[in-house]
Amino acid sequence: MGGLTDSQDAYGHAMCDFYRGQGGYEVDERDDGFVGVAAGLAAYFAEYRDWPPHQKKAIGLARGKVVDIGCGAGRAALYLQQKGLDVLGIDISPLAIKVCKLRGLRRARVMSITRLSRKVGTFDSILMYGNNFGLFGSFKRAGWLLRRFHSMTSEKARIIAESNDPYQTTDPCHRKYHARNRERGRMGGQVRLRVRYKTYATPWFDYLLVSRDEMRRILDGTGWRVGRFVDSAGSAYVAVIEKES
Repeated sequence: MGGLTDSQDAYGHAMCDFYRGQGGYEVDERDDGFVGVAAGLAAYFAEYRDWPPHQKKAIGLARGKVVDIGCGAGRAALYLQQKGLDVLGIDISPLAIKVCKLRGLRRARVMSITRLSRKVGTFDSILMYGNNFGLFGSFKRAGWLLRRFHSMTSEKARIIAESNDPYQTTDPCHRKYHARNRERGRMGGQVRLRVRYKTYATPWFDYLLVSRDEMRRILDGTGWRVGRFVDSAGSAYVAVIEKES
């Protein structure tokens, strides 16, 4: 449901190669021509003891029935499964889901965030780790997805979502990109990119990085609010998002 084709699954092919001990890397290409190599695939496989402190602290707030959106290699989903929680991992990458299953995740499905609905189930926690608040893509799409999530979650449900404040940078290349976005009527941290690996390339997609104030504005009117932020030593943070009473 909404998965990538094999030629598009650059992220999944890189992950599979890394899992098999055959290297693997991730190249991110932005629509202004900026190209960067991601920090490394090892983080997608990291054990809990090696996670950043803010991720360790926030994961303990997950409860009940959990859906992990953009589960990647399954590090967070597997941790929660080991803690006895009922976890469903979803990812747009078929090969990422294959790796999850090989690593022991019992419930994993190829699925886009836009296909997640009440038909899939009712959840108590929605997990969006690894900056996956970004999968909302845009201000408008975030709004309608958050309203949908409100209808497919329990009364005391929470969203545990990681993001990265894009404005905490002194890099003129990134600052210029933020200004370019705003001139085009987009949010400053609304990144248009694709992922490349060897001969594989994903389609272009929007990935939304937001400040804490921007996140609050996105949540306004959706039935959700920020309960608290769990900060890191840098620009990354986790928001614990709760239903409004």
